[in-house]
Amino acid sequence: MAEQTLIETPEASAQASVLFTDNAATKVSELIAEEGNPNLKLRISVAGGGCAGLQYNFAFDETSEITDAVFTRGAVTLVIDEQSLPYLNGAEIDYAEDLNGSRFVIKNPNATSTCSCGTSFTCS
Repeated sequence: MAEQTLIETPEASAQASVLFTDNAATKVSELIAEEGNPNLKLRISVAGGGCAGLQYNFAFDETSEITDAVFTRGAVTLVIDEQSLPYLNGAEIDYAEDLNGSRFVIKNPNATSTCSCGTSFTCS
């Protein structure tokens, strides 16, 4: 079952929500265990690029900034920087394994269109 986490962003003083599913948290926990560093956090950011104009980036990070939005799901900490948060507000982050392979999937209500590969998007 997915859990929605509400946080207060320090800069904007506005609430933001991100849905981080059990599948995603479980996979991130496995990846952190493989790295052998329990201090790692999953950082998700949005940057220019990809065929649709914006793309998601996933990376492990040991630190978070005071302006980052921090979401916790079980033993996993998800970190989103303040510039990326408006693009991800209300999004669902899941992990899927199917015939196309395994990958993190973001269902983003802010995306007005996506590319055919599903890794980049545009917002209006």
